[in-house]
Amino acid sequence: MRDGAENVMLKWASAECGGLPPLFAARACPGVLQPRAEKGRRGKPRRRGSGSKLPHSTSRPRGFILFARQSSGALSARCAIALACVAMLACATAVRAQAPAGVAPQGQAQASQTTSTTASIPEKPEPKTKPYEPITGRQRLTWLLVSTLGPQHLAVGVISAGYGTALNNPREDGPHWGGFAERYGIRLTGIATGNAMEIGLGAMWGEDPRYLPEPEKSIGARVGSVIEQTFVTRRRDGRFAPAYARFIAEPGGNFLSNTWRADSEADNYHAGIRTLWGFGNQMGSNAWDEFWPDVKAHIFHRHSGK
Repeated sequence: MRDGAENVMLKWASAECGGLPPLFAARACPGVLQPRAEKGRRGKPRRRGSGSKLPHSTSRPRGFILFARQSSGALSARCAIALACVAMLACATAVRAQAPAGVAPQGQAQASQTTSTTASIPEKPEPKTKPYEPITGRQRLTWLLVSTLGPQHLAVGVISAGYGTALNNPREDGPHWGGFAERYGIRLTGIATGNAMEIGLGAMWGEDPRYLPEPEKSIGARVGSVIEQTFVTRRRDGRFAPAYARFIAEPGGNFLSNTWRADSEADNYHAGIRTLWGFGNQMGSNAWDEFWPDVKAHIFHRHSGK
């Protein structure tokens, strides 16, 4: 019976001294057990021969008792801090593990929000380029007529003939209206001859002499296309290749026109100069076809706004 009471007191002392082992708590903290021992002595009569003190209760010095209490308090604080850190780490791990299934992390949430906002903005539709269709025989005839008698080509002829008349070049035609008409007609027949040769030779190996605008490209790319398509043309499959028919027709038509031109310009030198001017005129025609629709739309839109 006595052993059972002592065990209970030792366990209580262990709990009061910060979780120290029972025997060590009894030695380190005798002040905890003394009140309970005195209470037991007041409640029951003291028997002779029975000791009132716990074994070795005062066998240790007081300094050791204070040191044991301080050690037990520091140990308890360290244990509490360690348990708190472990609990926080466990909570953080649990939240991180549950994030993909539930709430996304902050960075992923912002990224998904940005993606959804970007996706909700309607994109500007890109202009679509029509697929290439090979030129037909009727379109070849149309190109021949327009390239020879089109408004821009006739206007260029007026400027060229007027400039030659002002300089009286060639001098055989004279600086008058008759000379103007002579120069205009000679130029027109030379252009018609070169165009007829180009359209006929090009039909043999499938060259397409037309210039097809590319408004979906940038300004620089369109200027490059104007220059490039002066020397290359499309084939039946849509690919670009050197404009062999044009390389033959331009010098051929100009050298052939030496037979009906004035003697002062019916030579190889002047034929070569006219050939270079022919490629320049082709480049100018390409630029007209490429940019005139945009200029016209801008002008008419401006007038309609007023």
